[in-house]
Amino acid sequence: MHVTQAIKNRRSIRGFKPDAIPEATLREILDTARHAPSNCNTQPWHFTVVSGEARARLQEAIMAEILSGKAPSPAFPPGDVGLTGVYKERQYDCAMTYYGTMGIERHEKDKRQALMLKNWEFFGAPHVGFLSMPVSMGPVNGVDIGIYLQTLMLLLVEHGMASIPQGALAFYPDEVLKIANLPEGHGIICGLSFGYEQEGEQINKVVMDRAPLEDTVTLIS
Repeated sequence: MHVTQAIKNRRSIRGFKPDAIPEATLREILDTARHAPSNCNTQPWHFTVVSGEARARLQEAIMAEILSGKAPSPAFPPGDVGLTGVYKERQYDCAMTYYGTMGIERHEKDKRQALMLKNWEFFGAPHVGFLSMPVSMGPVNGVDIGIYLQTLMLLLVEHGMASIPQGALAFYPDEVLKIANLPEGHGIICGLSFGYEQEGEQINKVVMDRAPLEDTVTLIS
């Protein structure tokens, strides 16, 4: 598969088969992903994958926290903080596309909440990864995390797999830290639920538009 194909084929998938990825295949993908570039070759990322029985325990523990009313406590500011103008409009359009595809109206708060909770059920994916970096680092180091994440997602596509990056999986880190062996001093930036796509599910029909090239790129000569 060419890189262009992988980029265009990659979408955020929210409906997965229960089938686990063979460990040898997963190790091969992760071994390739570590070749992603980073500033001064610092490689600030750490990726912990939780599967099987540990994944089930983690889902149960996080859901219990949420349903108890516990407040989120992310290590880094969430991606929706400080959005204004066109960026806020795009966030709004994203939500309307998502809920609209699922047949949920804006006033149906219970249905919207139920759909939101699927984040912490990892959308039924057999694997969930937590991507972290030292909390002492800042936005420039976060660029390296994004490069690694995109590299990993494209490799999953190349191997016929699907994924969804989730900022929401950084909101409740306490139970993650008990189960996922993060390095000392690291904070979670986001999670990645992944596996094999369950084709035909309505939730996988969600397709987001992209802004025209002229809106995001300037060429000067």
